[in-house]
Amino acid sequence: MVYRIYVEKKPGFDVEATGLKNELTSLLGIQSLTGLRLLNRYDVEGIDEELFNQCANTVFSEPPVDNTYAELPASDGVSFAVEYLPGQFDQRADSAAECIQLISQGERPLVRSARVYLLEGTLTDEQVAEIKKYVINPVEAREASLDTKQTLKMEYPVPAPVKVLEGFNQLDEEQLKKFIADNGLAMDLGDIEFCQKYFRSEHRDPTITEIKMIDTYWSDHCRHTTFGTILDDVQIDDAIVQKAFDRYMAIRADLGRENKPRCMMDLATIGAKELKKQGILKNLDESDEINACTVKIKCDVNGKDEDWLFLFKNETHNHPTEIEPFGGAATCIGDPLSGRSYVYQAMRVTGAGDPLKPVSETLPGKLPQRKLVTTAAAGYSSYGNQIGLATGQVDEIYHPGYVAKRMEIGAVVGATPASHVRRECPAPGDVIVLLGGRTGRDGVGGATGSSKAHKLDSLEHCGAEVQKGNAPIERKLQRLFRREDACRMIKRCNDFGAGGVSVAIGELADGLYIDLNKVTKKYEGLDGTELAISESQERMAVALAPEDVDKFIALANEENLEATPVAKVTAEPRLNMVWNGMSIVNISREFLNSNGAEKHQKVHVEKATVWQPQWEGLTFSQKMKNMVGDLNICSKKGLSERFDSTIGAATVLMPFGGAYQLTPQNAMVAKLPVDGETSTCSGMAWGFNPFLMSADQYKGAQMAVIESVTKLVASGFRYEDAYLTFQEYFERLGTAPERWGKPLAALLGALDAQIGLGIASIGGKDSMSGSFEKLDVPPTLVSFATAIGKANKVVSTEFKKPESTVVLVRPIIDPETGCPNFFSLKANYKIVEDMIEEGMVASACSVGYGGIAEALFKMGLGNHIGFKMRADKTTHEMFQPMYGSIVLEMVSDSPAGEILGETTKEYVFEACGEKLDMAQLQEIWEGKLEPVYPYRKAGPTVEKINGKLTAPAAPKIGVAKPKVIIPVFPGTNCEYDTANACLRAGIEPEIVVVRNLDPQVLRQSADELAAAIGKEPVEVNEAPGFVVNKILVPMINEGIDLVYTGVASVEGVDTAMKLGANHPMGPLALGDLIGLDVCLAIMDTLYDETHDPKYRASLLLRKMVRAGKLGRKTGIGFYDYSKK
Repeated sequence: MVYRIYVEKKPGFDVEATGLKNELTSLLGIQSLTGLRLLNRYDVEGIDEELFNQCANTVFSEPPVDNTYAELPASDGVSFAVEYLPGQFDQRADSAAECIQLISQGERPLVRSARVYLLEGTLTDEQVAEIKKYVINPVEAREASLDTKQTLKMEYPVPAPVKVLEGFNQLDEEQLKKFIADNGLAMDLGDIEFCQKYFRSEHRDPTITEIKMIDTYWSDHCRHTTFGTILDDVQIDDAIVQKAFDRYMAIRADLGRENKPRCMMDLATIGAKELKKQGILKNLDESDEINACTVKIKCDVNGKDEDWLFLFKNETHNHPTEIEPFGGAATCIGDPLSGRSYVYQAMRVTGAGDPLKPVSETLPGKLPQRKLVTTAAAGYSSYGNQIGLATGQVDEIYHPGYVAKRMEIGAVVGATPASHVRRECPAPGDVIVLLGGRTGRDGVGGATGSSKAHKLDSLEHCGAEVQKGNAPIERKLQRLFRREDACRMIKRCNDFGAGGVSVAIGELADGLYIDLNKVTKKYEGLDGTELAISESQERMAVALAPEDVDKFIALANEENLEATPVAKVTAEPRLNMVWNGMSIVNISREFLNSNGAEKHQKVHVEKATVWQPQWEGLTFSQKMKNMVGDLNICSKKGLSERFDSTIGAATVLMPFGGAYQLTPQNAMVAKLPVDGETSTCSGMAWGFNPFLMSADQYKGAQMAVIESVTKLVASGFRYEDAYLTFQEYFERLGTAPERWGKPLAALLGALDAQIGLGIASIGGKDSMSGSFEKLDVPPTLVSFATAIGKANKVVSTEFKKPESTVVLVRPIIDPETGCPNFFSLKANYKIVEDMIEEGMVASACSVGYGGIAEALFKMGLGNHIGFKMRADKTTHEMFQPMYGSIVLEMVSDSPAGEILGETTKEYVFEACGEKLDMAQLQEIWEGKLEPVYPYRKAGPTVEKINGKLTAPAAPKIGVAKPKVIIPVFPGTNCEYDTANACLRAGIEPEIVVVRNLDPQVLRQSADELAAAIGKEPVEVNEAPGFVVNKILVPMINEGIDLVYTGVASVEGVDTAMKLGANHPMGPLALGDLIGLDVCLAIMDTLYDETHDPKYRASLLLRKMVRAGKLGRKTGIGFYDYSKK
């Protein structure tokens, strides 16, 4: 039988429904919508009615804030429901099923969820259709029936055998083009002809799985084919870029790389090679693994230096977030897990169109920008918050070009003791174990989808490409990868990102035999091709020696993770996948690693144009008001506060500084995740200006690098210790030489910055499909700079006190390039580093897009401190972008820099002969994005929740070192920092993982938890009341009744039971100890459930409770405790 329940937030707590109604009335302009109610609907099958009722107020709802209904509430308006598409992961339903199993300790039931919308008001059919279009994204969801369900069980058709493409080797050029279109392939004609040539040499036709797998393996997303394209003829119109190109060619010659392909991948990586040769790039942890950037560091743990590895990586999910914002953004947090580290902080930098534009201006085939930005933020924050990952900095860049395709970047940092990591090449006979989540249809074709340009019908056809994240499983993987005993067994590791089994396992060794029938599935009905290329999340592939497999699986099970051997390493260098006894992929490693047909391209770098921000107005006041209200300068606090910045208890810098928490910080900073105490921390900052980059890609990329490093230095880190990682995001290049010139010029600018600063980019990510119809994203190179430092040297951005001297440290500008001179810049960095080391700097801010006017304004916000300009600066100079410059608030006199002025107690900004009210500017700054990301408006008054907690009496026996048990259920996080807090307080913590892989394991886990808290578990069947309550409380009730009927006195009853039955305490004294109100509640429950007269409560018990004589808790019961 299927049971159903509806859950709705009580008035005052119905924030989501209220917010959606406001969006529909303001954005869609449907003023006739007078009310909106939002309900979560749950259908459950596989449990009895009693268990379902028990779960109503424990699993499905929270009684203080939720109302529940057995039937859909009556409504005069329109009602409709929305559910996920079949095959899409539904975390709400999955979590509910797990919670029900935790209560029952039986089999996991089937649960389906849906959202029900009740619309109030006189609405036309067209308006209802418009509302449905707004709330239902066809990529992930569909309208659901309001009828009751007879069963939740789904029939899965038996998948057909994998098709052999007979006649493929005979297809001519036109037929091959049609084959690419018919099968939705990302590869081009040259690649498919290359495949055809290979299979002819194998004397057989390929299977469809082989073609789909090759398409995935060679996709731009997986193999960076655009960056690998050989650049034959490079024509450069810009003299500055030509000189940069000549310097690049000289470095190639110096490194002996003349015979290597000249391509953008070479250009992107050559800076690190050159700096390593010069002895400047040090401490790299180099290996053949394809994972995060890894450097060797020292980390102090409890006062002792240890060898650690520091990892960082940036990841994009532009395409999936564009078509399904929540799931696409949620799975963008990155994957340094493949480096076997504990990820502890994330940064999110995104690009969007103007979210304030009305929905009516949305392009056909696109989601509204406001819907995109808010839903993506909800997805990323939901996932990060659930896995316990602090999001240290969140920012969003607004540019009309990002309407073509959204930019969604997640940069993460992780760390681990060096002793945990073992790096070996897998040997024949080694076993590949699949670890973590199961495989479904979500994410099929994601890698190839990300490699295609977006088109008008993309929303309708890209559904299966979006992966659905399961955050609780990711948390379990984090836990396992924090364990030395597990990590030391892993020879090599890879995450199941783009490409699924075919890439994740395929990259681990040259020769592999993969049994796809052993791949664990979310549901039946998946065919061999889907199993081979699905990108379902939270899965890892690890290579183990045969003798370690059982031990590793046991450790994974301890962390409540499924681990299954699915493949073996073979001596023959071929990738062989078998499904249902048939080899559906059997390809040589040499062919697979070729990355397809060699590609050649002509490049034309056009002459750059000049960018200078133009703030409207003539006076300083007018320009200032326009500047602080600019989308790229205004407050993003409403966006940032959707993310948890402190979870994990390692955050050093809050995203917004000062007593008012308003000043945006230059960088995110967090301590490393040690077991104990440390002062070692990491910092990360980003840099990029899309408007400058659109005008001049060379200068834009160089300034991006300079901005990221300057922010890091201003935060208290040394530029000499910094490393870089880049995110390139460009339009679909096609074959036009001018389009190829944009990323080439950008990479040359970034290379000059690396060499000039002596800081190498040791990682990065390229996404080269930012086009929609004829619209392109702006040329994008976001630079991330990161370094290790000490927490006590970190400097925040907000002014600390009035009457401080404020100085500007500004580099000399190269007259030819317009960029800072690198010798001057490095000298300035050193001066700032030394002043911070000496404790001379109270606050620091990197100068960027809005010039020193922006920097000084934002520095004053956090503590409501004003500024008075002493320097003779023109209005133009106040707003001039000064990348590489730093504004410093000094503790004492500054040995360097230009004195700008001083901080003031009065909250005003005095400059250019004008005195501006900072509170007024702050209101403009905060109010700009308030309609999209509200955070200041007071919500409705909520009815106060009544409840009283009585602290338990302290034990009479003192314990030298108390012990605390920290249970880790699926979805729990923060257990490590809780344990560390306990240790600091002198408490001995023990973490116990509650495992629920099957009912037997769950029962065993419950026994372990009971044993950990010093209890002996007793297994009982379902019945009203606990065993002890059912025996003990009726005995107390019987004793009370003996007093009530005059058979014996209070003392007589108790004495008789102590002496006659050897009870340590009499029943009435025991009733006083428990609480007579508790005893009455138990008796009433037993009677209500069974209607057995032996459980009828004594009238004297009721009188005592009514009189407030409850026992020890009130000082009087059957005995008087007031005098004791």
